[in-house]
Amino acid sequence: MSKRWFAFVAILTAAAVTATGLPGTTAAAAGESASTARVHTMKGWVQGQVTATHRSFLGIPYAAPPVGPLRWRTPRAASAWKGIRDATQPGAPCPQLSGLPEPAGNEDCLYVNVTTPRRATGKLPVLVFVHGGGLISGSGAANDPKRIADQGAIVVTLNYRLGALGFLRHPSLRDPHAGNFGLADQQAALRWVRQNIAAFGGDERNVTLWGQSGGGYSVCAQLAAPAARGLFDKAIVQSAPCGNPMLTERAADRRGLALAADLGCTNAATAEKCLRDKPVGELVRPSDREGLFGELRRYRADVWWFPVAGTPALPVQPLTAMRLGTAADVPLIHGGTKDEMRAHVGSAYDFQGKPVTETEYPKIVANLFGTRAAKRILAVYPAARFTSPSIALATLLTDYGGVTGTCTQLPAIDAAARRAPVYAYEYAQPSGDFEGFPLGAQHGADLRYFVDTEHPGGPPPAPFTPEEQAFAKRLIGYWTTFARTGQPGPQWTRYRPGTSAARSFAFEGATQVNLTRTHRCGFWRTLE
Repeated sequence: MSKRWFAFVAILTAAAVTATGLPGTTAAAAGESASTARVHTMKGWVQGQVTATHRSFLGIPYAAPPVGPLRWRTPRAASAWKGIRDATQPGAPCPQLSGLPEPAGNEDCLYVNVTTPRRATGKLPVLVFVHGGGLISGSGAANDPKRIADQGAIVVTLNYRLGALGFLRHPSLRDPHAGNFGLADQQAALRWVRQNIAAFGGDERNVTLWGQSGGGYSVCAQLAAPAARGLFDKAIVQSAPCGNPMLTERAADRRGLALAADLGCTNAATAEKCLRDKPVGELVRPSDREGLFGELRRYRADVWWFPVAGTPALPVQPLTAMRLGTAADVPLIHGGTKDEMRAHVGSAYDFQGKPVTETEYPKIVANLFGTRAAKRILAVYPAARFTSPSIALATLLTDYGGVTGTCTQLPAIDAAARRAPVYAYEYAQPSGDFEGFPLGAQHGADLRYFVDTEHPGGPPPAPFTPEEQAFAKRLIGYWTTFARTGQPGPQWTRYRPGTSAARSFAFEGATQVNLTRTHRCGFWRTLE
């Protein structure tokens, strides 16, 4: 695979890794700015950084390091510290692929970062951002939310365990969060926010849980997770349809047993110890990334690491919980991009110099959906109707939404809207081309307008044009208004069940769009 393909995958997954050591404790500097950036948490004092417009506090532990006997355990409380802890550098990211022989990051990785305006009156709304990266990569500190703080909110970003360390389920693991340790980490971070954010100027009773991509699927799971009940007051799901099923307990156990067999941990009596004794380098595997971007899948749960439903931590699927009324009935923003799957199709084919051909196109569709369904799908999405077979494939997969896309959003939006305010949206601003492949409004295209994200291996992002600056300010305004009030603004009306009506965002303005009509969701319902 080309180096440019890997660079693009790095952009998609936001696999930003900061090469820093773990935060330590230092003496505080003197002066007004030092006192402004000194905050007392429940575990001790932290000293952050102050600029003319912001305060930032990085690398604050929200749980004990999940190492040694705490690997594959529900997170324990962090230890208190003496003196003033240096909070000017982020903690290590959780272990993940790095392009080097050894994984990046460190198992001691459960840290939060807090960004606030320099000055504010009254308690500010709080957004807790769960980063994307396919649940195998990324870090909280790679997403700089200062532009959100500019509009009067506090933003907390966090690390959570990834890949096998975060989502392994195996019969030998008796912890109630087996298969969902990453979710347990996120809940521990939310508890930290409830207990500590007032000291930073935040309103501990006005917390919005916000996630994009893998982080968005995490929010879907948290809406249905009993242990997350009461830990947040609103939710934003970005490019992660809550109508898609999570992994089943049986499938997760099969995968856990397969991984253990690969690692030589086949003895039932000793498998747990065998797995805990394995070095991180044997648990973070190149196949994790290949499964996410190297081959197209029909369902997101077909990719190796994913939250596990039917377990004590997640008793039922999020969609089932929404329909039964057992999910958190909080105000919700839910949506995605207009061309979600173009990036995935490009990664699997075009960016490797092997665009989909007219001959291959029907074979790929049949392989994903079966021969009988493929005939019906190809009648609705013939290659001749699109600029290329690759675009035809990306369009039908976006509409279908099994990995990410549109039509699987609607069942969750309809169900949630029967019990709480829901605001549906579609991001429609195209991104241009990548090596001649038209990306459209692809997966992840919207994230740069909310946060400044590091992309190791890729070119630095170009500065915003005035038009882009105005667009970013408008989008952030919706999110911060929602965080403050529970509704994103008077022009964006509450979703009414069954209407398929969503707010569409692009440079030229916001319009109303019918998702069922524009993405052929009526057709896809006939294939269920």
